[in-house]
Amino acid sequence: MKISVIGTGYVGLVTGTCFANKGNFVVCVDIDKEKIEALKEGNISIYEPGLEKIILDNMHNDNLKFTTDIKFAVKNSDIIFIAVGTPSANDNSTDLSNVFSAAKNIGKYIEDYKIIVNKSTVPVGTFSKIEKIIKNEIALRNIKADFDVISNPEFLREGSGINDFINPDRVIIGSSNDSAKRIMKDLYSNIVSKNKIICMSNAAAEMTKYASNAMLAARISFMNDISNLCDILGVNIEDVKLGMGRDKRIGPLFLNCGIGYGGSCFPKDIKSLIEIGNRNNYTMLLLKAVEEINKNQTETFIKKIIKYFDAFNENLTNKTFAVWGLAFKSDTDDIRESPAIIIIKELLKRHVNIFCYDPKAMKKAFDIFGNKIYYGKDKYSILKNADALLILTEWTEFKEANFNIINSSLKNKIIFDGKNIYSLKYMLNKPFDYISMGRQPIYNCR
Repeated sequence: MKISVIGTGYVGLVTGTCFANKGNFVVCVDIDKEKIEALKEGNISIYEPGLEKIILDNMHNDNLKFTTDIKFAVKNSDIIFIAVGTPSANDNSTDLSNVFSAAKNIGKYIEDYKIIVNKSTVPVGTFSKIEKIIKNEIALRNIKADFDVISNPEFLREGSGINDFINPDRVIIGSSNDSAKRIMKDLYSNIVSKNKIICMSNAAAEMTKYASNAMLAARISFMNDISNLCDILGVNIEDVKLGMGRDKRIGPLFLNCGIGYGGSCFPKDIKSLIEIGNRNNYTMLLLKAVEEINKNQTETFIKKIIKYFDAFNENLTNKTFAVWGLAFKSDTDDIRESPAIIIIKELLKRHVNIFCYDPKAMKKAFDIFGNKIYYGKDKYSILKNADALLILTEWTEFKEANFNIINSSLKNKIIFDGKNIYSLKYMLNKPFDYISMGRQPIYNCR
């Protein structure tokens, strides 16, 4: 099939590239000329394992093209995906300006039947607004052009987006038109078995995306809330997690505690759902608690640091901390709403010197902090004479660190682990004080 994808952010790139890799002809279009020129040269602005190679392969095979020409993209496609950003507005509602702009441009250039597929995360009812905008643009041109709007939310996890696209748990197709649904089923049947394709109304599809993210965020906040109580009671949260996860009704996924969730989806979508509730005179009590607990986790982590140094009658002023991790999770360079960034900002307010390292997110962190913090060439180079090591992202290379090097470099042998990447058993005989989340501290040096 001939496919166009409007938007070359994370979702747009993964979507377009994976469809091209299945033999479809795909045009990815974006208004950002600099980004498009970089993509034409094979340079992508995001880090996603495996994505760059698939992009280059399909460009070489002429299955994948990049352009700023929306007219070309619309005319040379049977199916048009909208995959643009929907950030939070100042009032915590969803900013739909990018979606509406895409719809308007489609309406300007559509001439024959198209299926318009919205992949962007949007409030319930947005599909009808997209439909209305396109119809209005067609009417202004005095022509007839048929189309159908499909709601097809994405469920990609950063760091495993390629695998999530080709091996999804489900594909949601929201539409009231049987013919359009059949075409979408045919498109996806080349990727997934038909029993994974679920058809429903547009509105239900839009809500499914929000509800799914809200459930996952709620699990994270629930475990963080329990972990804070475990801290107080002297209980190991890892034991609790294991016991809970063996219950088939609960399962083991999304039970890790730590410094909270971040990224481009969970924080934004929780805010949006709360605001949607407010606008409909309904208070989302659970989601408000989810949001509050998440905010509390970075504060809890900083309080652990303050408490430790208080025991030595020391404050944090002029302390030097080595920080491992900037991205909100491993296998991505995304620092949007990253707990690591929030923690660093708070420590800077307390006049702490920050020496940081992240395998992929350094450039984006520099865009935020500039020269306010120091950026190391590797994880060991920032340890020398540091008063503590803070672990804020669960990268594999941090899990496999050489403790002899850490021991010989740190001035104070203290590790604050916000991601619980080491077991207490492993750390018990290491020459460090070790403070983690939801577990009793280990004091081998105090």
